[in-house]
Formats: sequence, structure tokens, C-alpha cells
Amino acid sequence: MEYCNENIKDVYHELFDEALARYNEKQTRNDRIIDDYYEKICSGKQEKPFHEIILQIGNKDDMGAKTEDGQLAAKILDEYMQDFQRRNPTLRVFSAYLHMDEATPHLHIDFIPYTTGSKRGLETRVSLKKALAELGFKGGTRSETERNQWAAAEKERLAEIMLKHDIEWEKKGTHEKHLSVLDFEKQERQREVAKLEQTISGSKEELSDILHQQIAAGQETEQIRKEGEAILQEVSELTAANFLLKEQTETLTEDKEKLLSENEKLEKHQKNLQQEINKMAQSKEVMERNIHAYDEDVKWQLAEPGALMSAKAYRDKKALPLVEKLKEVVKNLTIKCVQLTEQGRKLTAKVDGQQVQISRLTDKVMEQSDTIDRLQEKASDLERHLGREQVQLIVEQSKAVEQAERAKKRPKRAFEMSR
Repeated sequence: MEYCNENIKDVYHELFDEALARYNEKQTRNDRIIDDYYEKICSGKQEKPFHEIILQIGNKDDMGAKTEDGQLAAKILDEYMQDFQRRNPTLRVFSAYLHMDEATPHLHIDFIPYTTGSKRGLETRVSLKKALAELGFKGGTRSETERNQWAAAEKERLAEIMLKHDIEWEKKGTHEKHLSVLDFEKQERQREVAKLEQTISGSKEELSDILHQQIAAGQETEQIRKEGEAILQEVSELTAANFLLKEQTETLTEDKEKLLSENEKLEKHQKNLQQEINKMAQSKEVMERNIHAYDEDVKWQLAEPGALMSAKAYRDKKALPLVEKLKEVVKNLTIKCVQLTEQGRKLTAKVDGQQVQISRLTDKVMEQSDTIDRLQEKASDLERHLGREQVQLIVEQSKAVEQAERAKKRPKRAFEMSR
């Protein structure tokens, strides 16, 4: 006959999942988190994942499974099983069978002992000792363990059912008979006393748990202190990095503004040079127009000799003055041309130099802009890491430190006190 046959892992989830979740939420270290409580118990040495008891009345000679007495034995075992879970609420039965296919009827019961309200570990956890203690069984000598006392009490319960069916339990190896009603009541009183003593023992254990918790709290406090120091160190490093980034950004911004100003001046200078070149071009055009005047203007033409003018008079009065005048003009034009050529060469070289400098400054401005953008990205990352308010606080603290350092570097003025 099958009374129950549940998967042990499902029963573990039913009994311990809520307590396991609460326990894991409190943990600050990953190595203390329990992923699977059933696997932890199986791999541990303190508790067994479940316990089993087997009960049998008589043997094949007096209680054979196929005999009438064997059927009576099965009935007694069934009656015993019906009340087992109510009688033992801290022993969760997940598998129970009454076997009739062997020589003698016998009952198999598999159960998980558990306790609730624990101060250490899981609030609800596996514990045979505490599960039996809650049922009133307190361990004594080596032979009088909680389990042995409980097993003896269960046998007494089975004996009571047997007695109702006129079957007396013969304790082999002893001359003891079944407990009388008075003896049974005395045992119940002893259980109550044991339960009270267990309560006292539980208080001691609770005190021990509190001490363990205090030690654990001290260890966690030390861990938090170390983590706090690490965070402060990180904040200090980030503050220094932010201060350095701020100084670099300000310096690069000033350099950029200076370069832009120089670039603007060079562009203006280049425009002025271009205007001078334009003026030179205009002077050339004027000179070219003057050259045409020498070909066409009457005053630059050699007059025809008069009918009565001698050759000497013509030479002295007409030809030589015109030649001298032309020489002076040619000399002035030559000087002017040389000056304009040299000036044009210098201006062209200067324009080329200015153009190269403008190109260099433009490249430097672009490089400074890229650097500023990178610094601004770093500052944004710092803000995301610490938060806007924290970054603002760090900047203000940095400014205060910077002002204090500048105040220290500022030369002090001495004043004489006059009487």
C-alpha cells in the first residue's frame, strides 16, 4: 500500500525556499549564497537529507503476510501510519509504503526533520536534533539520544495499538511488559519537563547565536570599513584626476583663444599685404599709361628745326634739353621699377610665410579643440560615475584648494608701524 510518494526535491522547495530567499537576501558576499539547499545538505556532513524508519510486527512464523494474523498486523501498521504525521509535525513524511509482498508485513516511512525560527543560517532548516527536541525528546547518554528516545516512544505508540487488538508486545531480551496508563502519563510529564529544559537550552543556543551574530557583524563592519576606505581612495583619485582635467581644459582653452587671436591678426595682416600688392599693380598700370604718354604727348617729341636755326642752336635749345629730360625720367622709372620689384618680392614672401603660419595655427587650433573634446568626454564620464552633485562638490573643493595654493604663493607685503 502506498501512502505517499513525493519527490524529495519538491518537498525541499516547499519547506525551505522562502527561508532560503530571505537568507540569501541578507548576504553581502557571493560565497555565502546558497543556490540549492538540497544539494548543500547532501554534500555536507552535519545533517542527512532524510531519515527512514521500518516497523514490523512479529515475524514470518507468527505474522506471515498471507496469514490471518499477518492481515491483522497490516491493519495495526495502517492505523499507526494514519496518525504518524499529526503526532510528529516536525518530521515531514514524503514517502511511506506498507509492504505485503514479503514474508512479514512491514512499514517504510521516509521523512525530513526540520526546525523553524532558527537564529543561525536559514530560519527554517534541516535538523533532526531540534525537530525531535520540539517533540519533547532531549538527548542524554550515548544510548539515550533524541532519536533513540523518539524511536522508543513510537514503539510504545505501536504497542498501544497492538494492545487494542489483543496483541501484547514482547520485548525480547527483557522482562518488561507494556507501559500502563499511569506509566504512560508519567512519561508524558517527563516529556513536558524535557521540553522546558529544551527551552532553556534553546535560550542558551539563542545566546550563542547572538554572540555568533555579533562576531559576524563585527567582521561585516570591518569589511564595510575596508570597502569605505577603498571608496574614499577612489574618490580621492577621481578628485585629483578631475582637478588635473580642469586645469588642462582651462590651459588649452586659453591657448586656443590665443591662437585664434593670432590667426585673426595674421589674416588682417594678409589683407593689408594684399591691398599693398593691389596698389603696386595700380602703380604699374599708371606707369604703363605714362609710357604711352611719352610716345604721344607733344612735349616729349623732338621739334622740327626752324628754317633759319643753325644745327648748334637746334642741338643746344631743342635736342639736348629733351634728352636730359628723358634721361631723368628713365632713371626715375628704373629706380621705381626696382623698388616695386623688390617690394613685390618681399610682400609675396611675407604672404607665403603668413599663409604657412596661418595653416600651422589652424592645425594647432583643431588639435586643441580635439583635446578639449576628449577632456570634456572624460569629465562627462566622471559625472556619470559620481553624479552631477558629487562632481560639482569636487570642483568647488578643487577651486578652494587652488585659491589657497595661490594665496600661499602670493608675496606678502610688509608694513611698518608708525608711532
